Amino acid sequence: MRIRTARLLQPGQRIRVLVVDDSVVIRRLVCHALEEDPGLEIVGVAGNGQIALSRIPQLNPDVITLDIEMPVMDGLAMLRELRRRDRAIPVVMFSTMTERGASATLEALSLGADDYVTKASNAGSLDVSLANLRQQLIPKIRQFFESARPEPTLLPAFRTTPDRAAVHVGTPRERRAVAIGVSTGGPAALATVVPQFPAGFRLPIFIVQHMPPLFTRLLAERLATLTPLAVREAVQGEIAEPGCIYIAPGDQHMRVISSESGPAIALDQTPPLNSCRPAVDALFSSLADVYGPAVVAAVLTGMGHDGTSGAERLAARGAYILAQDEATSVVWGMPGAVVSAGVANQILPLEQVVPVILREVGAA
Repeated sequence: MRIRTARLLQPGQRIRVLVVDDSVVIRRLVCHALEEDPGLEIVGVAGNGQIALSRIPQLNPDVITLDIEMPVMDGLAMLRELRRRDRAIPVVMFSTMTERGASATLEALSLGADDYVTKASNAGSLDVSLANLRQQLIPKIRQFFESARPEPTLLPAFRTTPDRAAVHVGTPRERRAVAIGVSTGGPAALATVVPQFPAGFRLPIFIVQHMPPLFTRLLAERLATLTPLAVREAVQGEIAEPGCIYIAPGDQHMRVISSESGPAIALDQTPPLNSCRPAVDALFSSLADVYGPAVVAAVLTGMGHDGTSGAERLAARGAYILAQDEATSVVWGMPGAVVSAGVANQILPLEQVVPVILREVGAA
């Protein structure tokens, strides 16, 4: 696992970007979109992975945008070589909204890419294409960096979190569901977490990973190869079964509701929460209503603060809340927000999340 905390930017320091794509048109489009942000600097372009690797020592980029399909050396081959050289440069992939593109993107994320953006198709005009690209790509680049300013709000959370954990010791509750919220860095994190659940695990596991349609189905299929538990993209109205892992479908909120047959999946396309659909807050809030204190919820690596208000509702009901630590997170936005809110019972390295869940549910 690569350990990397957000890089601190000094006042006036710009983020150095290397753009790698075989299309001259796309390279120009990306450069034009990024150059309008005064905090970003294009330090170079490359038409394939081989050229990019040769230029990295001289250009010293802070982040790389990388296409998948290129001649000579494609994006996947470049990623393998980049990570083999132990370079921790953040990489944002470009993906197409096709089955082949989604599958290749998931492969790239498993090889060490940090995030991805989807290529706009039939945008209608250059201005629309640029606007879409800026909206997607600039936040994905900036998420790996922090401005040099104090963050005093984090300190009280680190002091209060051990106290919350201490109160819980010796007062176990019956647990009936597990929930996981994750975003940037999620596929790799889930590939670590999911195999740790043992065969015969007796609770349903609900997962929200910020991804579009098609990607979430392929993610479920990929995770299903890593565990003896059933893994599937959630379906409207199905009853939550013990030992089944439910992945929220792209572009749909996944909630759990009460029914005559027991807790059931409810999918909807109500407005995004925290600019996300599916949203972790939608799932967590529904679990607080249905299961109350009988939930163990984990917020893993991800940009933004989705999951915080849902975690607050769960914690108020007596649920047990875990947050991934900063050192093992690709981006410590979501778990950091939960910690800052003071509702995390424990802050843990990724590898310790499932062992603690198993302890909490009596399966250790």
